[in-house]
Amino acid sequence: MPAPSSPPSTAALSAEASAPLRTGGSGLGPVALVISAGISVQFGAALAVMIMPRAGAAGVVTLRLAAAALVLLLLCRPKVRGYSRADWGTVLAFGVTMAGMNGLFYQAVDRIPLGPAVTLEVLGPLALSVIVSRRLVNLLWAGLALGGVVLLSGHGGGSGFGSLDPAGAAFALGAGAMWAAYIVFSARTGRRFPQADGLALAMAVAAVLSLPLGVVEAGSDLLVPSTLALGVGVAVLSSVLPYTLELLALRRMPAPTFAILMSLEPAIAATAGFLVLHQALSALDALAIALVIAASMGAVRSQMRKQPA
Repeated sequence: MPAPSSPPSTAALSAEASAPLRTGGSGLGPVALVISAGISVQFGAALAVMIMPRAGAAGVVTLRLAAAALVLLLLCRPKVRGYSRADWGTVLAFGVTMAGMNGLFYQAVDRIPLGPAVTLEVLGPLALSVIVSRRLVNLLWAGLALGGVVLLSGHGGGSGFGSLDPAGAAFALGAGAMWAAYIVFSARTGRRFPQADGLALAMAVAAVLSLPLGVVEAGSDLLVPSTLALGVGVAVLSSVLPYTLELLALRRMPAPTFAILMSLEPAIAATAGFLVLHQALSALDALAIALVIAASMGAVRSQMRKQPA
């Protein structure tokens, strides 16, 4: 069954995304899962940048998704019977968003530094949190985050957005839009499929979609043993571990809260870029990213106050 032809209304999205699976448990457990996932995915992205000269951006995406799909399918051994057309439509849509998010993001980091790329990308989840929440105060937090982006965009030196490749910035924004869709379909998949079965099936869809592009760009370079080994490392750090942690977190927290926590990603990415890729940030760059994070924390507090005790 093809993916839904049109997005749900804002009210329907809000009602669905704000209702996590009732599995019990509260406190910092889900938050810790999301932060751990962020650390894993950003250091995995830094590793991916290091192997792009060998396989290209599309080749790295193919290695990442194919290896992740293989690992998840072997571990989960998902059943394929007993699901409705709507269930399979959700898995297909989830796989399409994962392929798009990864493809666009790696095209971005092939052109611009990791920290700024993720700062642009995170605008997608933050926009989702504003759309699905019904509190006007979240518009103020979104405005603060946008102010951080504007501050960075007006900076012409260092790694600021003023010196970024326009195509790279556009790819990062596109990845952010796909990231917002990923959050929605990850939550839906987590409710329709047990454990990580839906994730494994969706990852297989994403791998199949990315394979032709990777083969065209990298060809036989994808089969070099050292490149394959690094690709598996990227898959585990950037896909298998973080996506599983995020899916489990989305069973225990509202999607808007998850989306807001994703705004911590720029700081994690900047740290990974500095430690692994030696991509230093200027003081103004760091201030701009801090504004995005401050907006995220304010929105988290606002969202938590909204939830019943």
